[in-house]
Amino acid sequence: MSRPRFVDREDELETLKNAFQSDTSELVVIYGRRRLGKSALVREATDEVENGVYWQATEETPDVQLSDFVDAASETFPLLEDIQRDWEALLRALGRHDAVVVLDEFPYLVQSNDALPSKVQRVWDMHLEETGMTLVLVGSSISVMEDKVLGGGSPLYGRRTAAIDLPPLSIRDARPFYPGDDPDTTIQSWGVFGGTPYYLRALDPSATLAKNIQSVLLSEHGVLHNEPEFLLRTEFGIREPQTYYTILRAIATGKRETNEIAGFAGVDSNSLGSYLSKLRRLRLIERDIPVTANPNATRKSRYRLNEPLFRFWFRYVYGQTGKLVQLGDDAYEEVVEPTFSDYLGPMFELICQDALPSLVPKTYQGIGYWWHRDHELDVVGLGSDGTLVAGECKYTAREMTEGDLADLERAAKEVQWTPDGSQEVTYHYCCFCRSGFSDGLQNAASERDDLSLFTPAEIVG
Repeated sequence: MSRPRFVDREDELETLKNAFQSDTSELVVIYGRRRLGKSALVREATDEVENGVYWQATEETPDVQLSDFVDAASETFPLLEDIQRDWEALLRALGRHDAVVVLDEFPYLVQSNDALPSKVQRVWDMHLEETGMTLVLVGSSISVMEDKVLGGGSPLYGRRTAAIDLPPLSIRDARPFYPGDDPDTTIQSWGVFGGTPYYLRALDPSATLAKNIQSVLLSEHGVLHNEPEFLLRTEFGIREPQTYYTILRAIATGKRETNEIAGFAGVDSNSLGSYLSKLRRLRLIERDIPVTANPNATRKSRYRLNEPLFRFWFRYVYGQTGKLVQLGDDAYEEVVEPTFSDYLGPMFELICQDALPSLVPKTYQGIGYWWHRDHELDVVGLGSDGTLVAGECKYTAREMTEGDLADLERAAKEVQWTPDGSQEVTYHYCCFCRSGFSDGLQNAASERDDLSLFTPAEIVG
């Protein structure tokens, strides 16, 4: 299978191209974790822009940064060579030509010159706002972008005309990069490498998934062997990496509630919240609540890792380098394979949640998990038509049976939910299973309109 040069991002590309073609001034902010393809996105969007300037900042002194910017911008606008080396003067000159200017890694500029956002705000308000210029600020440091560009205390607050919080690719868009093209391998590949473009580029589509995991992640020379550690230490500037590592490892190994995480990490439960908030802000973890609950009122919380590669790394790589080196090429077979299906179970649930709108088409008020006391549902969709879609996921070697359906029906009846308009709740049941379904369950599905069965072939398309 040939790999595309650039996939998806249609909405983001349209947003940028509309800004470039606008007759009014546009200030676009693009941010998100490293490795998601922000630079590739803006380069793709500006590829055919004749009056465009794309420049990627580096961690150097303000004078060197300015000089490098002038060198890059002068290739399109030679007049800049005679302009005073000052951001306000340079941007004002580019504004007179309705230029498209992309400042990639904008946080590097802010870190070397904390006054830069104020300077950009001043020249924007006094000169650029009345031009046809498009200024695009791109950054991987989410904290800097939120504090210095997007936040209410930022000089640039209220000036943006568009903001793109770039997500990973969906499983369907990432699929061309995975080794093999059968649905089950797609699920397994997403469960390890997710949809982060940089990670997908590291894969060898001609090798098996096991070989890719071995060479890319488990091998001490693998390109992603130290990726999470690198990001935590350098990109995010975390000062207490050991505590964060332990919290992430706790979540990766199934400790999802705050008391479980605090106990595993040896962190006081009262101070755990600040660590979790930092990790949530960095898009590394996500808080789950029952889909029917009010997020501002409920005390029920579970946490999970957002990035599949981090979850795999903290489960199988972190703290085991010596063992992995000793095992060599047998590391996957010895360390990963025995528990890989169990590891993929929660990932399979997320894939099924994401696929629900295409499998059971409705307008949903919410899709997610639900739990209460001894009852739990892997997939719940709250349909605007009053339908509660309840699903059970099994990523196991056994078929699902009528007994599984009976358990699902009992749990669904425990969900307390009142649809808008106080209409009566109707139920639709979904069984998602890796290994298929018993004859009895298939017969039941053929006789009922409120029951759907889905295997990986339907789930991933």
